[in-house]
Order: sequence, then structure tokens, then C-alpha cells
Amino acid sequence: MRINSITKLKKIEGKIVLLRVDFNTSLEKSKVKEDYRMIACLPTINYLLEKKCRLVIMAHLGSPQGKRDIALSLKPVALHLKKLLKKPLKFIPETVGLKVQAEVAKLKNGEILFLENLRFNSGELNNDLNFAKELARLGNIYVNEAFSVSHRNHASVSNIKKYLPSHAGLLLEEEIKALNKILKPVKPLVVIMGGSKISTKLPLIKKLSKSANQILLGGALVNNFFKFQGLEIGKTLHDKDDLKSLKIFYTRKKVNSKIILPVDVIVKTLSGKATARNISMVKKSDCILDIGPKTISLFATYIKKAQTLVWNGPMGKFEEASFKNGTMSVARLVATRSGGKAYGVVGGGETVEALKLTQMAEYIDFVSTAGGAMLSYLGGEKMPGLNKIVKK
Repeated sequence: MRINSITKLKKIEGKIVLLRVDFNTSLEKSKVKEDYRMIACLPTINYLLEKKCRLVIMAHLGSPQGKRDIALSLKPVALHLKKLLKKPLKFIPETVGLKVQAEVAKLKNGEILFLENLRFNSGELNNDLNFAKELARLGNIYVNEAFSVSHRNHASVSNIKKYLPSHAGLLLEEEIKALNKILKPVKPLVVIMGGSKISTKLPLIKKLSKSANQILLGGALVNNFFKFQGLEIGKTLHDKDDLKSLKIFYTRKKVNSKIILPVDVIVKTLSGKATARNISMVKKSDCILDIGPKTISLFATYIKKAQTLVWNGPMGKFEEASFKNGTMSVARLVATRSGGKAYGVVGGGETVEALKLTQMAEYIDFVSTAGGAMLSYLGGEKMPGLNKIVKK
């Protein structure tokens, strides 16, 4: 595999670099609440500035559906980046057009222009050629540093590459190399998967079941497996439309031996109490919100033997103290096993958030900035953002 990295670029002083990043974060009172993805992109930004490039940063925020929404303006994000870099940076409330072109023309070597939310323009979401061409008109070189949206068929990660020489940022390059170690793992490979959105995770479970030694499942997505087996899940939510798709994992209601399901769970009872129950003892009035202590112990036996680990998705509703133990325990187990004993990769917004609560993120070999894109890449799905940048 060859990655067209920015480190291969020569004589780029004075070149205008269009840098696509993913700074899609939550804001509170017009201030950035969480800047993990921003910090992860700093090495690439600083690398380009040190090379005396002129930098135009493109990003998105939220889902404004092609319409301008002041609440989703990237101005607060641009100001936060300026503080992180401690360097001059100018924000412009436009994405394309003569005003933007005029500001780009004013840029001096080592200076930054930050554009407004790309998704204010419907052309971004539609992968419109004209919008892509307008963006490309702003620069000499395109750099994709937004692996987390590279599974999207959007103009700023897809069609823009038709008009400019295209390269991978340092973070995107690191993401691909880390995930390739999962695709060609040192065995045993143990995959831990939780969260919801079972429809997006089933293809990955199917693909990795061929190479993984075990796939440990938790979170809301296991409710479908329990329901398929005819077990009681009480008031717990599940995806009725996806029940039939689980047949590929079963023979006469018996799940594939590689897939390890919880044997006990923590439920919220009718009175609101958190109670541990064996999975066969769940009541109609219960709501399953975490994996139980027996399951944590079961999962630990596999995690402790792993040589390669990948974790995506919390084990329960970890935002509530009564239902966070499963997720926190898995986070600590993965962190303890990673960094020498095994190669560990963790990805997904909620998963990373949970990992940080343990204060053990530093022990993980690679913490991905991506969730959906990570699943898409590992599942062998198309990645429009990587075309012309990554060649197999």
C-alpha cells in the first residue's frame, strides 16, 4: 500500500494548501467544549506552516443541510484553533466566491485563512462538481486530514481531488497505518464492539468474524441478538428492522462461536434501581443499560490473551453513574493490555470520551479520531476521501 503523504511534497514554500480537517465538535455558549480532533491535527498544520505554505482550512460543523445557520458557524472553532496554535489566523464567513479568493490572494507565507462551514452550501453534501471546482480554485495543493469523514461522498473530500494534486495529512496517514494492522493482525485478534446503530456495524462484524478470534458485543446493539434468540429484553430499545439480518450469525438460534454475548446485564427496574440480572432473568418491566459483572469477567479472559485489540462503542449508558461500570472496566482492560503486550486501537466519539474518563488513554497504541469511517474502512466499504491518496 502506498500513501501519498505530505512528507513526499518538495518545494512547497509559498504554495496555497487547501487543508480539509474534521473539527466537528460541540459548542457551549459559542465556545469549543472538546478539542481532541483539533489537537490531533496540529502536527500537520504546524508542518505546513514550517514549510512556509499559505494555508486555507476547510471544515464542517453539524448538519445545517445546505443552509446558513449562525448557531453552526465555525467562527468559535477558528478562534479556538488560533489559541491552540498561538499564530495569526483569519476567519472568513464564506466558503467560495470572489471575497474568499481576494482574501486568499492576500495570504503571506506561513499565514492561515479559515473558511466558514462547508455544509452551509448544498454543493458540499451533493458532491457537486461545480462546488468542488470553486473550492479547488482557492489553492495549489489539496491535503485530506479528515479521515473521519472520508467515507462520505462529499465535495471537499471526493470531487475536489479531480482538480488538484492530492495528499494525506500526517494524521490521516497514521489512521490508515494503524487500521491496516487490524486488517492484518497478530493473533489472537479480539474485537470489542458496543454502542447502537447495529445496521452500520453488522457488515463489520461479518467481515471481522473471518479474521477475529473473538468479537465481544455489548451496548444497545446486543439487544437485537437477545431478541432474535427469543430472550426477554423488557422495555429496552432494539431495531426491529434488523432482526432478520442477524440470521447470518446463527444456526438454529445458536450464535457463531466467535461472537461472545453478555451473560448478565445491569437493568433499570420499574422503581428506577440499577440491578444485575442474568440475561435469562430480565423482566418485562426492565430496561437493559449496561453489561454485568459476570460479563466483564468473561470479556477480561479474552482481552488478557489478545495480541491485537480493537474497540468501538460503549458497553452501556456510561453517562449515568449507575451504568458506567461495564464501559469503564473494558476501557481499563484494553488500556492495560495495550502498549506492548498487545496492539490496541480505540475509535469512536463516545468510546474515546469513555476512555478519557479512565485517564488511561496514553496507554492505547492508537486512538482514532473516527467512528463511522473507522468501521467503514475495516469493513472494506468504499472510502471516497482516500481515492488518489491511498493506493493498494
